[in-house]
Amino acid sequence: MDLYSQLYEFAASVGAFEGYVYHKDRVDVHYLPKWSQNLEKAYELLPEDVRASIQPHLDQSLGRAISSVKEILGDDHPVVRRLKSMVKGRDVPSHPDDFPRKKWFQ
Repeated sequence: MDLYSQLYEFAASVGAFEGYVYHKDRVDVHYLPKWSQNLEKAYELLPEDVRASIQPHLDQSLGRAISSVKEILGDDHPVVRRLKSMVKGRDVPSHPDDFPRKKWFQ
């Protein structure tokens, strides 16, 4: 699979994860360990320069997802720790509704 396809698959999976955990009362926690493992593996397989390029955006999406997952599983759960391992920045959302006001295409 070429790099653009890998990047698309990873971004789509992160976005789907964020959307899935947003509605905390509907989450089946049995999916979260494997899903977070798959995200971590895909993240690690991306070239370092690609990760660096997308990291601020990933920090935003995963930050929102982490805040949702923490409410379900607690701050010290292995899934939360795994997700946090992919976040590198300091400006991470602390709430699932913390979206940027303006998108890159506006």
